[in-house]
Amino acid sequence: MSFQLVIAEKPSVARSIAAVIGATEKQNGYWQGGGYLVSWCIGHLVSFAEAGQYDEKYCKWKYEDLPILPQLWQFIVPDEKKPQFEVLRALLNRPDVDSVTAATDAGREGELIFRFVYQMAGCTKPVKRLWISSMEDAAIREGFANLRPDSDYDALYQSALCRAKADWLVGINATRLFSVLYHKTLTVGRVQTPTLKMLVDRDAKILRFQKEKYYTVGIHSGSLKADSGRIADAETANSIKEKCTGANAVCASIRREKKAEQPPKLYDLTTLQREANRLFGFTAKQTLDYAQQLYEKKLLTYPRTDSQYLTEDMGQTVQHLVSDLLGLLPFAQGFALTAEVDRVLNSKKVSDHHAIIPTSEFVKQGFTGLAESECKLMNLVCSKLLCAIAAPHEYETVTAVFSCAGNEFAAKGKTVLVPGWKEIDQRFRSTLKADTEEEVLNTLPELAEGQSYSVVSDISEHFTSPPKAYTEDTLLSAMERAGAEDMPEEAERKGLGTPATRAAILEKLVQMGFVQRKSKQLVPTKDGINLAVVLPESLTSPALTAEWENRLTEIAKGNADADEFMAEIEA
Repeated sequence: MSFQLVIAEKPSVARSIAAVIGATEKQNGYWQGGGYLVSWCIGHLVSFAEAGQYDEKYCKWKYEDLPILPQLWQFIVPDEKKPQFEVLRALLNRPDVDSVTAATDAGREGELIFRFVYQMAGCTKPVKRLWISSMEDAAIREGFANLRPDSDYDALYQSALCRAKADWLVGINATRLFSVLYHKTLTVGRVQTPTLKMLVDRDAKILRFQKEKYYTVGIHSGSLKADSGRIADAETANSIKEKCTGANAVCASIRREKKAEQPPKLYDLTTLQREANRLFGFTAKQTLDYAQQLYEKKLLTYPRTDSQYLTEDMGQTVQHLVSDLLGLLPFAQGFALTAEVDRVLNSKKVSDHHAIIPTSEFVKQGFTGLAESECKLMNLVCSKLLCAIAAPHEYETVTAVFSCAGNEFAAKGKTVLVPGWKEIDQRFRSTLKADTEEEVLNTLPELAEGQSYSVVSDISEHFTSPPKAYTEDTLLSAMERAGAEDMPEEAERKGLGTPATRAAILEKLVQMGFVQRKSKQLVPTKDGINLAVVLPESLTSPALTAEWENRLTEIAKGNADADEFMAEIEA
């Protein structure tokens, strides 16, 4: 009898897959049954060797030994992961295993994890690829019915390999160089260093900021209040106030505009991390960890995605999902929703994985047995799905301009015509014990052009406000947009890092003592500032790293040459 060997990225995922395809007998380090053997990696089982393995002399950090550029790359299996690697090596080389299925996470890193193990085990058997976006039983079954040759993913692997080599080369050489020059361990990283520089630059702006005082004059008549623009000095403000007090103001013009605010898009990982940070104070890493747990519990689709759309064949699924959610979520009870599902479907805007949505398994199970943090995240994802397919939010703005004693004053008002998606958003937010901003609507009294009012006047003092320190929310957004202004419009991957790696980069900066968390703010430490200041621009420029990230995406799509990219990194 011959077997198909399936290799997953984690034990928990292997267990779920094994249960679906009937490999139910537990063996040492794998599951067996139904013609399948299902085993697992433990994250990165195989990694690049440390520099010391290439040459004894590299064990000491010396200026004259740099740069270190391996010609033939060497690999190692860390000691604590050797037992599981040996299990996989034995299975891959078993004579009764005639084919292999790569079932590691469907993305750049997952591809790398599998290929390294397969190569290090010296295996040459044919490989198929399982590519799924949800851990639900139906999705796993469908994935096995549609396995693709792993060679279809060669370009993705090349991209992953370039990413790993570039990180090794930049990290090892730059870290050794600056540590030797400054007699202190200064860790430099391809993505973490430009990220640190963004924090340091913002910190400097805040320190250099000098607040300026300015004034506004207001005129009042009953419930009507209108304001002047900014006035730089107190004398001018006083003279305007005196002229207007007791004078008449005439309504010179009224402008009414109907506007619509379109529903938000669905979540990709970055927008989910940003909103969870803003509403619940979760760090980017916490959000990714909770989302990963929910994915493994089959309640959420694959979280490491950069798409905010679903594929066009998912229309039916979403329709059912939405009607079930309306019954399940307390805050959605009795909400009349005309689901415009087509708005969230666009296969062209889905590369590896579609946007993050709840699964039909979640509809069956609900919130039973979930931790509070997981419940919060599920509620967030569910409310976003309902908002995304609800009607636009329609309102009218009114701007009235008054002239009084030769000066202009403006009053602004807003009335909601159709609450649309904002109603579900407000309902959801009112269930949170979080600091959410309520929108204040200002309704103006009935006005007519040419109408005259007798007014009283007052002055208020204001100060210009400094730039704000980054929070995880605003920093993730800045990382995503980094270098974007220097990028061609059609560049697909803009920014620093990928949705899957940004959280780990922030954690690393904090662990290494370059950045600290002050409540929700991320602030560079003295060490962080010193490091960012001594490094050359090529290492701290977000635009350069963003350009690399874009090239890696092009390599993954087969549009750019991996060797050329590596030659530039080495240079």
